[in-house]
Amino acid sequence: MKPNHQRNTIIIGAALLLGVGCGKGFLEQDIPGRSPLEGYYKTDVDATAATFAAYDMLQAEYNWGWGSPLLLKTLPSDESNAGGNGPGDQPHYQALDNFTHDSQGESILWVWRMNYFGAYRANQVINRVAGTSDLQKRLIAECKVLRAYYYSELAALWGDVPLVLKNLEPAEYTKTPRTPRAQVYAQIEKDLKEAIPVLPVKSALGASERFRVTKGTAQSLLGKVYLYQQKWPEAAEQFNAVIISGEYDLEASVAAAFSKQGEFGKESVFEVPFTDQKRYTWDNFPWDRFREIESNIHIKLMGPREEHYTRMTGDSLDGGWGFNTGKKKLYDAFVAAGDVERRKQTIFSIEELEDGGGEYADPSVWDFEGYIQRKYGSFSTFTTHPDDGTPDLNYGSNSRLIRYADVLLMAAEAYYRAGNEGRARTELNKVRTRAKLGDVLTGGNALFEAIVLERQLELAFEGFRYLDLVRWGKAAAELGGLGFKPNKHELLPIPDEDVRIGHLEQNKGY
Repeated sequence: MKPNHQRNTIIIGAALLLGVGCGKGFLEQDIPGRSPLEGYYKTDVDATAATFAAYDMLQAEYNWGWGSPLLLKTLPSDESNAGGNGPGDQPHYQALDNFTHDSQGESILWVWRMNYFGAYRANQVINRVAGTSDLQKRLIAECKVLRAYYYSELAALWGDVPLVLKNLEPAEYTKTPRTPRAQVYAQIEKDLKEAIPVLPVKSALGASERFRVTKGTAQSLLGKVYLYQQKWPEAAEQFNAVIISGEYDLEASVAAAFSKQGEFGKESVFEVPFTDQKRYTWDNFPWDRFREIESNIHIKLMGPREEHYTRMTGDSLDGGWGFNTGKKKLYDAFVAAGDVERRKQTIFSIEELEDGGGEYADPSVWDFEGYIQRKYGSFSTFTTHPDDGTPDLNYGSNSRLIRYADVLLMAAEAYYRAGNEGRARTELNKVRTRAKLGDVLTGGNALFEAIVLERQLELAFEGFRYLDLVRWGKAAAELGGLGFKPNKHELLPIPDEDVRIGHLEQNKGY
């Protein structure tokens, strides 16, 4: 079984399992029947269980409803359409795709909430574990990285957000305002700088702890936060530390990086594990108990629409529920770049499906442009045999949050912005070489546009394109035809529940 921090190992920390109902705000942390917090967190066992609980929120992609961070960040881009069975199928995902989302969107609420749940759990360890042993010091450092990650997601997607670092009293639940994004980033920087010297390198992890954050994870995240703030030299310094560490390398291909064998492989910097070993069936899947879900149910959601799809001869990509369908614009970008091998591993056309012996019986279905994504595909090799459960419900595909290829491309951008075009080309061309493309030799704006294109192609369907376009000031030009409105859609709306209950100011335009 994968080291996916099973919930049965953390349930002893009753105080960690938030009892927050749908009608409560994000700061309301009522926990009926909890053990006194002051009596917990005292031992290494307690501290370890509490830390694993903080990791656990990274898996929470189905929360009494569909709330995937990956889709929340992908659907507003120009990579894919929402898809599904029609405009009423998961309307919150349809709204993100069409830029008609509002403050009551289900996925917006749940991704916001899960990040705060994760930060809350990290805070408990940071504030309550004494740090008197080397293990406890490491666990506190891990939770500082996790808190930094959760807040980096919140700041990137929502801008100014409440920054909660202490254990709040009930009277403070509705009196904690939004913190300027710059201050949130400053705290993230502080957490990561304090964690880096304490954390082990990746090669020091045992097989059962590969999901845990490392020095390279923290350095990569710190570099990314600097990059998002346009602190170019500081970003380049952190990425360089990762590059020269010798702890990471590119897999032979994108397909290898996303294969079962590639999970936690040499390209993995930060990865969320899921398992295909729970033997879920339609009768026992915990649809209403998100804390018990250990499989990656969104993989089935993103498979090609099964009632129309027949897979290619020898292929293992099975049908699914037809969400996150590829756009012609992305496919054409691969073709224009002469990017053949990587395209086949990322997105393919109906024509290619038919040439390979497959079929898509009705290409006129809702939101389908004739292209299918493979990166997070519903491959039969990632789920169970029918005798061991319902394959639809047991996908064990891991989520890649930071890949080494992303680090190299962020480094290329940081070096370019800092005036070191030679180093920028070096890091960019490493990724291009893996894709069997020639080296980029140009400089100036042409070099920057090459980096932009490489990120579009290499990181397609991984949740980066929308945020990249926003921070580059390219979103209006690239997404305007899809409904993007400047001075509004650069940020998501604050969930309505917390505008009302938490008295938070809403983002502009919502």
